[in-house]
Amino acid sequence: MPVGGTRTVLALAGLTLSTFAFITAETLPIGLLPLIAGGLDVPVPSVGLLVSAYAVIVVVATIPLTRATQRVPRRLLLSTVLAVFVLGTVASAAAPDYAVLLAARVLTALAHAVFWAIVVPIGASLVGPAVRGRAISTVYAGGSIATVLGVPFATWLGQAVDWRAAFLGTGLVGAVAFGVVVAALPRSRGSRAEAAPGSAPDRRRYLLLVAVTVLTATGALTAFTYVSPFLTEIGGVPQAAVGGMLLLRGAAGLLAVLAVGRLVDRFPRASVPAALGVHAVGMLLLSFAGPVPVLAVVGSVLTGAGFAAFSACIGALVLVVAPGSVDVATAGTSTAFNIGIASGAFVGGAALPVVGLAGIPVVGLVLSLGGLGLAAGAARRRRTPIPV
Repeated sequence: MPVGGTRTVLALAGLTLSTFAFITAETLPIGLLPLIAGGLDVPVPSVGLLVSAYAVIVVVATIPLTRATQRVPRRLLLSTVLAVFVLGTVASAAAPDYAVLLAARVLTALAHAVFWAIVVPIGASLVGPAVRGRAISTVYAGGSIATVLGVPFATWLGQAVDWRAAFLGTGLVGAVAFGVVVAALPRSRGSRAEAAPGSAPDRRRYLLLVAVTVLTATGALTAFTYVSPFLTEIGGVPQAAVGGMLLLRGAAGLLAVLAVGRLVDRFPRASVPAALGVHAVGMLLLSFAGPVPVLAVVGSVLTGAGFAAFSACIGALVLVVAPGSVDVATAGTSTAFNIGIASGAFVGGAALPVVGLAGIPVVGLVLSLGGLGLAAGAARRRRTPIPV
């Protein structure tokens, strides 16, 4: 946890809880598809649209909404975004039919689009430059905890009680985050600082960062989309053990996010190549040692840790190289992540009939190595301690 007073720590906790709530809500329908479909009497693919439409809205709306809200004080904007999130999530829980549920998900996605553009700059504004990386990694830890605990618990709650209870519980978490943010986020912080450029603005390096993000996210999701069938059919991992393996992968991602904050603060130039190097090693193991169960699991864990660390690094580095306002630049990298996530699922689906399940990690590896090559090459060429 970054050094700071009680109010700073509490504000960072509110931001972390917010990321936990948003990541949980984003993927919540995945584990509840049959229950929602049965409860609303609609086909399962229609419920799947709740996830894909959510992602498309985030990609399309992030930059325009961020530009439109630039003049709104950050504390007021974040509080409003969290209030909209709570409204959308509770409306999802109360939806009487599919149309209302879809509209509520659209509302939540619009809040999501703005949230990821502002939460990292706000978190960074709470601390001094020497511990900024640790502050950002603390904020990102909420997303990792959501993957490890939030989504599985919400899925269990929906299955044990009702799918509406899962949405309602997630909305309650958002309401708590709203209360903490309103109470702890200082009025004097995070209002206009995010409209300034990065500490060392560089348009070329920012665009390079965006390109690295798209390539890496596409490569990671190409492989991760099919990780469960890959582990069982190629890696020989028992079906009953896959859930535990995914939990281990998420835990490794959480630890990596917490650890990488210090790396970004001390070695900014090396942080992205180091995170991508861990990810690449995991992809190599999946690609060429997948039939060995232990190595397949190790490979999957390393890819999770590397990608999670990379995500936190990007959040810190965009604050350095942002050529214009930091919040719009953060919106750009958030959009790049979502484009990569959507592209990864598409590339994996297109490649599967050609290369087979065993070849999917190889496709992801090629894309990921492209991102690593761009990042490593930029780090070698740069003599000043400006990352990427």
